[in-house]
Amino acid sequence: MTAFAPIRSRIDRPGLVFAVLLTLVIIGPLLVVAIWAFTEIWRYPNIIPQQFGFRFWGQTLGRPDVWNALMLSLQLSTVVTLLSALICLPAAYAFARMRFPGRDILFFSFLAGYAFPKFGLLVAIAAIFLQLHLVGTFWGVLLIQLVGTLMFMIWIPVAAFQAVDRRMEDAARDVGAGPLRVFWSITLPQAGPTIAAALILSFVGTFYETEGAWLIGAPGIRTMPVLMISYINNQMVVQYGAVLSILLWVPSFIALMFARRIIGGDAFARGLGG
Repeated sequence: MTAFAPIRSRIDRPGLVFAVLLTLVIIGPLLVVAIWAFTEIWRYPNIIPQQFGFRFWGQTLGRPDVWNALMLSLQLSTVVTLLSALICLPAAYAFARMRFPGRDILFFSFLAGYAFPKFGLLVAIAAIFLQLHLVGTFWGVLLIQLVGTLMFMIWIPVAAFQAVDRRMEDAARDVGAGPLRVFWSITLPQAGPTIAAALILSFVGTFYETEGAWLIGAPGIRTMPVLMISYINNQMVVQYGAVLSILLWVPSFIALMFARRIIGGDAFARGLGG
């Protein structure tokens, strides 16, 4: 009987080094910001802070403008995401399933805006909004942020609707299911996780959007990212920016955990038809 030597798994050393470096690049800045948020004294050349505490948390959270900016950012992100879904999802379904004149040109036009420098495009839009008296208003910021969600809410759902198994839809129609029943029980459960990802990306992207909110909203409308920039520029206290950064992470972290629960769960696998 021939004895076979055990096969030893080789360690991919270059891959391991690359993974460690990538982790440090991603986690390192986040860790530094988190440390600064709870640091009261950290002077050079000390490697670690000399004093930790919550003094800057109390000073930051005690300001009404912080809470106003946070509530405004959450309100804008929610309204923009819902309006984007209401406008873009039917359009995405039409692009994925229907043929009509100018379809390809119109479809790629949603991507064309991202081929140009964003700030230059925002300046051109701001000139139009100035004539419409939308600069410095809630609706002006809402519209400029709504434009920023079009690529997420058009391109990603189009791919989701195109990936749906048409044979299952045809089989449902053959047994007498109507169009709404087919969409609710077959199409939406298959496309749902990808659409949910697009909604989450739109919400998080709107929450963090800074250039449009600053250019269109100033000086009356200040979202959380705009307020953080003003804190850093005007007060030059690192801890204020670190605390606001942590506050900015919380809603996006909750949104991503919610997305993971929905997309990774079995709700869509079972179908929404019950």
